[in-house]
Formats: sequence, C-alpha cells, structure tokens
Amino acid sequence: MSNPSVSGADFKQQLRQGNPKMGLFVNSHSPTVAEQLAHTGYDWLLVDTQHGPMDHEKLSAMLCAISSGGAKSMVRVSGYDDRAGIQQALDLGADGVLVPYINNAEEARQAVSCCRYPTAGTRSVYFPQRSTNKAGLLGYVPNANKNIIVALQVETASCIENIEEIAAVPGVDILFLGQNDLCMSMGLFETYVFPEMYTSKELFAATDKLIAAAKKNDVILGLFLFGTARVGEFLDKGFTFISIGNDLHHVLTQAGAHIGALEGIAQEKGKTWARRPTNLL
Repeated sequence: MSNPSVSGADFKQQLRQGNPKMGLFVNSHSPTVAEQLAHTGYDWLLVDTQHGPMDHEKLSAMLCAISSGGAKSMVRVSGYDDRAGIQQALDLGADGVLVPYINNAEEARQAVSCCRYPTAGTRSVYFPQRSTNKAGLLGYVPNANKNIIVALQVETASCIENIEEIAAVPGVDILFLGQNDLCMSMGLFETYVFPEMYTSKELFAATDKLIAAAKKNDVILGLFLFGTARVGEFLDKGFTFISIGNDLHHVLTQAGAHIGALEGIAQEKGKTWARRPTNLL
C-alpha cells in the first residue's frame, strides 16, 4: 500500500530515481469507486475533471476518499488557463494536477504559476482549507511549492515541436504522454489503420524527442495506457509515472471477462446463452 506520509517531494524524487508509480484515472463521479480503488494498491489516482462529470463538491468528496485509501491524488483540470480549477483542486487537498493541451513554453509557465505560491507563482493563499488541515498554514504553505506535483500533458504536434523549451520551464515535474490525442493531432489516424498508429515511426520519433527533452531537464516521464501489455516497453524507455486506464475501462474489461466466462460455461452445458449485442466489449 502507498504510504500517505510520503511527501510530494519524496514521491517525485522516487520517480526521478527510476522507481515506477502505477496509477489509474477516475472518470466516474463516484467517491465510493475512488475509495475502493485507493485501497487496491495503486500508487496514485487521478480524478479526471476534464472528461468526467465532477463538480467541486463531488471532487471534494472524491479527494477525501482517495486520501482514506492512502494513494496520492491528482486532478486533471481543463487547461493551463483553468486557474479556478487548479486552485480548487489544490485547496481541496490534491497532491498535484495534470494540465492538458500544452502547446508551448508560455502555456507551461502559466500552468506552473497557478500551482505555486509567490514569488515563484501566483497561487492564492487561504486558510483554513483541507490542504492546510494536517500541517497547518505555516506547515503547508512554505513547503507546497516543492511538494505539489505539476504534470503537463504532451498531446499535440505543437507540444512536440516545442518540447525542448517546455521541458526547460522551471517547476515542470512530469511530462505526461497522451498517445491518443497526439496521434490525432499528428494526423496519424488518417494515415494508418487502427491500431497501427501506436507503433508508427512518426509516433516513435515524437516519443524519442519527448524522452530526450525530459532527461536533459530531469523531468519525470509519464503516460496513459489502456491495460498492461506495453508497460514493460515504456519502463525500458524511462517512463515511471504510468496509468493503465481508467475506472470505467476497468469495469468494462472485468465485465467482459466475466461475460466471456459465462458464454463458455453455457456452451459447455449445452445452453444457448450469449451476451447481448454491444460495441463496448
């Protein structure tokens, strides 16, 4: 089980030293699901407010639930200009944020600024908040800039084009590769038949450029995968902050496994039961 007493700074240092931290996105707006997953042994969980239907009240409950299970908590906000979303996530106790759709160094600087207290940034100080409950105002605020995890999503062709400047922005902890959106941005869904874009020379070249820029600036490499089939491949490439899908995908794949087993049992017993037609499983 992840140790909730490990500071954000130590968590990041462990990642930089090559120690993998496996996690999962949470897209259901369910504190119950978040809490159960936090107890399963994942190192971190990310509440995805970009694609999930979470308001701030629901986010608050989900972050409490994750904390109760001992996992580190992240929140994906809507963008580098989502100052309100970043503020709420951090005040509500999130250990860090993932900022999507970064295209250049200026956007990266704005994202980092929202996450850090002055004079390194422009985050607003307020008390009391959940973030300050355990250590108090003077325990939390002076250490927040080194403990908050700032992850930027690499998912556009422009981001790859500007990745050397982005990686050099002070305060960027993780560069998080989103292969799906990057492939779309690069036009690879139009060039290749699914799923060949994920092993294309163009995506490999973009990934290599990301890896080189991250290593040069001691930035952690992260990425989103569906399932575990390629985890080893990316561990070999130096990626340590890895998601293997989201909670809804976990539900679908586990349900699919049970349904497949039921079809086999029915066939074995001479019954005609089969799953209803669906495009999801």
